[in-house]
Amino acid sequence: MDQGIGDRFQQETKYQRGKLPAGHLDWSKKPDRYKVYPRARKIKLEPPQREGGTPFWETIERRRSCRAFGERPLSREALSQLLWASQGVTKTYKDFEIRAAPSAGALYPIETYLAALNVDGVEPGLYHYDVRPHALELLKPGDFRESAACAALDQDFMAEAGAVFIWTAVFERTKWKYKQRAYRYIYLDTGQIAQNLALAAVSLGLGSCQIGALYDDEVNALLDIDGGEESVVYMTAVGMLKE
Repeated sequence: MDQGIGDRFQQETKYQRGKLPAGHLDWSKKPDRYKVYPRARKIKLEPPQREGGTPFWETIERRRSCRAFGERPLSREALSQLLWASQGVTKTYKDFEIRAAPSAGALYPIETYLAALNVDGVEPGLYHYDVRPHALELLKPGDFRESAACAALDQDFMAEAGAVFIWTAVFERTKWKYKQRAYRYIYLDTGQIAQNLALAAVSLGLGSCQIGALYDDEVNALLDIDGGEESVVYMTAVGMLKE
């Protein structure tokens, strides 16, 4: 059987006993763990709740992909909770922050962007999540319902969501340590973040759907990122359930 690039990637990034990649870490070249937009208007979010919600096992049992959303807006408090549950800081050790989802080597290559489509108290637009202050940075105001749907292989239900989470990877953060195997870890990191969000949505009585079918370059252009050093890897639509 002819091997495609995916097959070669899987084989060529294997770890084999006695043949692990050699070398040392150049700490002077370690990439920053955080991306910020200093000129963007910041919107401080409500503190996340750490108690209550749906019991854990029930949450897992009820998780489903939702492709039909209600017309009621997503609350700002729920949006805050979703951002924290997926990528927020849960513990600080001196000058190092631990986040809600695990990351290989605690390198945190994933950035969260948000298309706010129908969120009470949040202006429609495209935002970036600034992790440490738990705040949104407004990148572009406007209605991005059509853009979100078109970028996700023209899936119309995306336009009905309250918000669309867009996850990108800053590849060098993980490649700095793990070289080519970094790509495996980056995709695992993203899936763990998305699962956290999916479970948090259930606990809040919301619907969510994870989207891997997307036009990469269209999403990258929407976010004004280069698609090389940083590129989209995953999306999730979240909204109120239909009554």
